[in-house]
Amino acid sequence: MLKLNVKNETSRLRAVILGTAKSNGPTPSVSECYDPKSIQHVLAGNYPKEEDMVEEMEAVAAVFKKYDVMVYRPEVIENCNQIFSRDIAFVIEDKIIRANILPNREEEVEAIRYVWNQIDSKNRIVLPEDCHVEGGDVMPWNDYIFIGTYTGEDYASYITARTNKAAVISIQEMFPHKKVKSFELRKSNTDPKENALHLDCCFNPLGKGKAIIHKNGFLIEEEYEWLVNFFGKDNVFEITKNEMYEMYSNVFSISEDIVISEKNFTRLNKWLREQGFTVEEVPYAEIGKQEGLLRCTTLPLIRD
Repeated sequence: MLKLNVKNETSRLRAVILGTAKSNGPTPSVSECYDPKSIQHVLAGNYPKEEDMVEEMEAVAAVFKKYDVMVYRPEVIENCNQIFSRDIAFVIEDKIIRANILPNREEEVEAIRYVWNQIDSKNRIVLPEDCHVEGGDVMPWNDYIFIGTYTGEDYASYITARTNKAAVISIQEMFPHKKVKSFELRKSNTDPKENALHLDCCFNPLGKGKAIIHKNGFLIEEEYEWLVNFFGKDNVFEITKNEMYEMYSNVFSISEDIVISEKNFTRLNKWLREQGFTVEEVPYAEIGKQEGLLRCTTLPLIRD
């Protein structure tokens, strides 16, 4: 049996599901895209190629191997995008919660069934159907659970709105001893620079009490201010609209002081090193064209 344990984003990683880019399928049509950044690259004719993305993901697998992390991969489904394992489920404490994602992505969940079946059935949670949630919006942070959401009346018109109020309430009921803090995110179906697809696209807590944040990703300024005050202004790395677009906040922590980051994030990587982090740089720019990066492609199962 797999004994899950995830209480925050930065404790030492022991086991993780890393997505796969194998048999990723042909370039989608615009109508098949789930986010404005993918649409942009489809229209520009530079949507990422499967072999490039496979290579990028293998670079991350190699980093995990270096740090002795147990890596599970989804079973490969032919012509199916299975890169973003964070979308399909997430772990809080010893529970794995299956995300209620876009209906045409159901088969991605089946591809990790073999992992799901290794977990004690009482710790496998399927939320009620009216709860929409994706793992990129959910961040366990010790006594807190941070959740990105969108509660506007026009929720249904945004394919980029992935987590609703019902899911926030449901998670609070499931973890009554935690403080669930939700954040309204800015959504756009057409402009990737005005769209925070998930909370981890505009915010990410790091080890050593640090965090990365993008102000414009938050619809309500007070909620952004709350986070800055929570971490302390001096501990927060503020990213620009362009850097958010490049997915600067979507790095991934292996431990309190080891971060996997994209090799082109020069300003961020320099700052991380100045703060005493070990930065494992990988090429991930092709995967980033689909509005997801390192945190999106990983689903932590066990952290010490």
